[in-house]
Amino acid sequence: MSQTGNRTRPKVIVTRKLPDSIETRMAELFDVTFNLADKPLTAEQLKKAVAEADVLVPTVTDDITADIIAAAGEQLKLIANFGAGVDHIDLTAAKEKSIIVTNTPGVLTEDTADLTMALLLSVPRRLFEGEKILRSGDWTGWTPTFLMGRRIQGKRLGIIGMGRIGRAVARRAKAFNMSVHYHNRSRLPADVEAELEATYWEDLDQMLTRMDVISVNCPLTEETNRLLDRERLKKLQPHAFIINTARGEIIDEEALADLIEVGRIAGAGLDVFEQEPTINPKLLELENVVLLPHMGSATVEARMAMGEKVLINIRAYVDSHRPPDRVLPI
Repeated sequence: MSQTGNRTRPKVIVTRKLPDSIETRMAELFDVTFNLADKPLTAEQLKKAVAEADVLVPTVTDDITADIIAAAGEQLKLIANFGAGVDHIDLTAAKEKSIIVTNTPGVLTEDTADLTMALLLSVPRRLFEGEKILRSGDWTGWTPTFLMGRRIQGKRLGIIGMGRIGRAVARRAKAFNMSVHYHNRSRLPADVEAELEATYWEDLDQMLTRMDVISVNCPLTEETNRLLDRERLKKLQPHAFIINTARGEIIDEEALADLIEVGRIAGAGLDVFEQEPTINPKLLELENVVLLPHMGSATVEARMAMGEKVLINIRAYVDSHRPPDRVLPI
């Protein structure tokens, strides 16, 4: 860890390496401690951080549990999360200690939707299988039946979670002439449905049985944890593909791997995993599964915009204004 500034300004502790320009701006504005090693902090290191900080800036790799929040000093009044998802923060514990929690919504929508579509194209068309064969030197030339995949034009796409990212995926899928379907906690307004030409399914199980591709784009909550368990995954058609750029815990990975292995599901494209950074060995062995290292928002533009939102939220709090991206209090 490295510290800069003085204690006349709010003490900000950042748990991971952020873009250089964001860190420079933070150093200008706050008494800030950076994580120069860029390795996840241990639970004890996080407890030490919350005991000292006025503002904590965590990321998805930090499990901010009730135990860690209990160790916070009275001066900790803001957790300014670098990321849109806050499932790694115990919001109940934060609320009990009157700690404000903010996030960075909106700015990673388009990049995550782009990656979702990249996986949606890569898996049915077997792009990564082809790339591996080419690099290995095993390609002997074009043949009529080599690496035949599936076209996506005209196929039914079922989107689970129709928030910002889900709607961005729907717009892209529509451009590829896919038939858009969705399941959501609440139905979209009629004008939005009309714009996206999207069909609403109140019953998730009914939607799953009818889709060619499923895209998971919902947040991780108590309700969505293992939402796609073994029984639900069995409802997919054998030719169906599943894409997940949301959170790994939404899908039972063991069941997914088993069903793909025996041909009950055609394949999957995954950017997130249940036990990150550990990957289920069964998934690693499957040729018809594309695995990416949680890079949905990994563009220069998105990470810069996320950092700017963190700065804005902290500055608003320091200036006694309402942070614009407040998750707590609602």
